[in-house]
Amino acid sequence: MGSTTTMNHHDSTAAIELTELGKTYGHGDTARVAVRSSTLSLPWGQVLGLLGPNGAGKTTLIKMICGLVTPTAGTVRIGGWDLATERSRAVLQIGAVLEGSRNVYWPLSAWENLLYFGRLKGLRTAETRPRAERLLRDLDLWGRRHEQVGSYSRGMQQKVAVATALITDPPILLLDEPTLGLDVESARTFKDWVAHLARDEHKTILLTTHQLHDVAQELSDRIAVIRDGEIIADLPTGELLKKYAEDRWEIRLAGAIDGLGVALPDGASFSTEADLTRVLLPTQTTDPYPVLDRIRATDAHLVSVAKAQPTLEEVFLRVLQKDAGPARVAGQVRS
Repeated sequence: MGSTTTMNHHDSTAAIELTELGKTYGHGDTARVAVRSSTLSLPWGQVLGLLGPNGAGKTTLIKMICGLVTPTAGTVRIGGWDLATERSRAVLQIGAVLEGSRNVYWPLSAWENLLYFGRLKGLRTAETRPRAERLLRDLDLWGRRHEQVGSYSRGMQQKVAVATALITDPPILLLDEPTLGLDVESARTFKDWVAHLARDEHKTILLTTHQLHDVAQELSDRIAVIRDGEIIADLPTGELLKKYAEDRWEIRLAGAIDGLGVALPDGASFSTEADLTRVLLPTQTTDPYPVLDRIRATDAHLVSVAKAQPTLEEVFLRVLQKDAGPARVAGQVRS
């Protein structure tokens, strides 16, 4: 499906460029800062996971990028277009799926939603129909296209929201908690679809999610963490995991072992699966050999010993608790 929009009017420009962007509600003593002065550059073709606790400012930031909330300070440029002064050109670059499927009309059918939003965004009916059919078929909604969206399951409604966001084939997609409220199967289907958009259709994607391992870590080229309205970390995913990793050792043993029969250090964890037993040593254990010597004296079969890789959830909590300043990469971060 070819795009009807020009990706940018400067070859070197970023997909999304936020410069000292801020939003404050109210005045004086009652003023509430939702987003503090934030600067962020998202290159074309990259997936950025925007993470933060509830109330950190994620949704406000996304709504400012969409043009739904007017910033108090700073600028938003989409594909090089200034959202404040070149709004019509800027918003054509974006498709958005807001929390709660708010970009669809539930009394309309999926087919009617796509025709309506296609026309609203400037497509001719002759252009919209084949695009709508392709999207509904790809998302496995074609057979129920004439049913009211309000009668759909939560997962199906979210698929329609994605289809309406993609009807003009925009190069940039904003996803605010796209898997919220979905069952496991629907969340997996949705995540696979986002991966397809990034990998096969080269969409630039900014997403917020509380599903740190299943969604953010698997999909994101890069992670930004926002706390109290301020971006406090912004790094490629691998670098972020490495930067905030703690030295821990993971010992893997063959088979499910009920008990090792050896003393482990305080803070060590012991878990078993069908064909594997894992011993995770605490951060203060810099030398695994005493534990290995004890294990060697048993009948346990050693599979591997390696530095344990932290999960994104663990790293996220460390970033939030860290008192140091922002961890950033200067300039545009590579994919």
